[in-house]
Amino acid sequence: MYNVVLNENNFPREVKQADFCVVGGGMAGVCASIAAARRGLKTILIQDRSVLGGNASSEIRMWICGARGADNKEAGILEEIMLRNIYYNSEMKYTLWDDVLYGICREEENLEVIYSCSVNEVKTEGSKIRSVAAWHLTRQCWVEVQADFFADCSGDSVLRISGAETRHGREARGEFDESHAPEQADDKTMGSSILMQLREVPGHKEPFVAPPWARKFKREELESRNLTPKHNNFWWLEFGGLMDTLDDADDIRDEAMSIAYGVWGMMKNDPSGICDNWTLEWVGSLPGKRENIRYVGDHLLTQNDLEKEGRFDDRVCHGGWEMDDHHPDAIAYRGFPTIFHETPHCYGIPYRSLYSKDISNLFFAGRNISATHMAMSSTRVMGTTAVMGQAVGAAAALAFKEKTDCRGVYENHIAELQRQLIEDDQYIPWKTQALSALKIGGELTSSCDKADPLLNELERDLEGRDNGLWLKSDDSVTWSFAKVQSGGVIRLLGDSDFSRKKRMPCSDTLEDEKAKMPGQLIKSFELDLSDENGAVVETIKLELNFKRLIKIPLNTSYSKITLKNVVGWSGEAHIFSFDILSV
Repeated sequence: MYNVVLNENNFPREVKQADFCVVGGGMAGVCASIAAARRGLKTILIQDRSVLGGNASSEIRMWICGARGADNKEAGILEEIMLRNIYYNSEMKYTLWDDVLYGICREEENLEVIYSCSVNEVKTEGSKIRSVAAWHLTRQCWVEVQADFFADCSGDSVLRISGAETRHGREARGEFDESHAPEQADDKTMGSSILMQLREVPGHKEPFVAPPWARKFKREELESRNLTPKHNNFWWLEFGGLMDTLDDADDIRDEAMSIAYGVWGMMKNDPSGICDNWTLEWVGSLPGKRENIRYVGDHLLTQNDLEKEGRFDDRVCHGGWEMDDHHPDAIAYRGFPTIFHETPHCYGIPYRSLYSKDISNLFFAGRNISATHMAMSSTRVMGTTAVMGQAVGAAAALAFKEKTDCRGVYENHIAELQRQLIEDDQYIPWKTQALSALKIGGELTSSCDKADPLLNELERDLEGRDNGLWLKSDDSVTWSFAKVQSGGVIRLLGDSDFSRKKRMPCSDTLEDEKAKMPGQLIKSFELDLSDENGAVVETIKLELNFKRLIKIPLNTSYSKITLKNVVGWSGEAHIFSFDILSV
């Protein structure tokens, strides 16, 4: 429900109430919103575009990358979305990917998404944000959201007008002893890119005439760029690092479009004929930003933190992309357009870098977290920002429950936050937790093999070690209890094959892009709940599952629970955990 009032310009102003308001519907904002809503918060997500996904949406089409190495892939809500996309969008069409994101948010009963709405007003009281207001482009009205907690996942740090401290540009090398930082601080940033997608048309030579406003390029100007058509998404069609990505946004877009059409015109009409059988399928109209304004939290993440693996006591998520520092001169730079500085394939990110040090109810997730330019060059990628978002959403729910603020979660409830995140399949490096069923006297046995892999607290394969249990359809796993139990939630964690290709295509559109569900992921199973005499009192069946994490509430008393008839999408299933959570 909301109230409608008229402001001085006679445009309607709707006033909405929420527990948690997220600004920005990229992957960080989507995951933050879902995490909070599932933990019981009435959540409103405000998105300034008509689709979700940010740089991953059909408007920009950048693939979601994150920690390197198969064992380090992001799990949790992001993995659920990826699997959902395979299930509903096996042909990997970007227009349907938009709708997959739309659908998962629509199905959350505690979540409302407001599209085409741009925040331009923040009201504060002391050190707290009380409300934000946004102009609704399609409905031509103001929407005000009053909430207990806010998260800025906009990338542009739009809630900085609350008075939160921010940083911009590149720090000097000596400020934090970062060896890869420039000698002197400056306002330069990484540029924004407009991507292109090509399509191969064998046997058909398609002509192309560049428009008059396209830039003219000579091949030797771009000798350090990839000028082959196959599997090329042209991420280096970049501009704006020497400008202000907010104030100069229109100029950056216009020049990026000019660059894109100019580069393709040069490639297509090159005398070598390398692009004769290729056609231009799509050119983005919205630049994808890499860098803008960053907040300052209780901890400022640095290059050295990443290189030391981020072993913070308050780590709540992980990264693992290299420090990918694009040259601010962008397309004008004659050398390779980015420098990859090595980081560990997995490092921890502290909770203290995800909330404002001076606005007590402001979280943030995305490229705008509390980090230096060098650290942000790694943490900015969307797989990493998505798990930040999940951490922030869970933290907001915990803060609301405990009647504290962002910092209070760190000071008094960080262990509980980490426990909840792991329960929801968030990977926190070097941190595990014991099975809940063991704490209430449960004994785990398996008909097929020793159940030890399900007791080691590791919920993914690591360093080549298989930490799961393979099950054929006639195998079973059973929890037995000395005392009758009632209630609880079954928690079953399968294997979605982190080594698989799971990203949306950001290069040439090919006919073989059709994706398949991971073969070892649980497709169907049954659960038998038995009483103290061994009689089955209830059987629960699940078919056509596409989730890695499965939670099923229990309403029957039981002394034994048996998992049986487990079938993977292409045969045997592989599971990492089978547990009963307390209510």
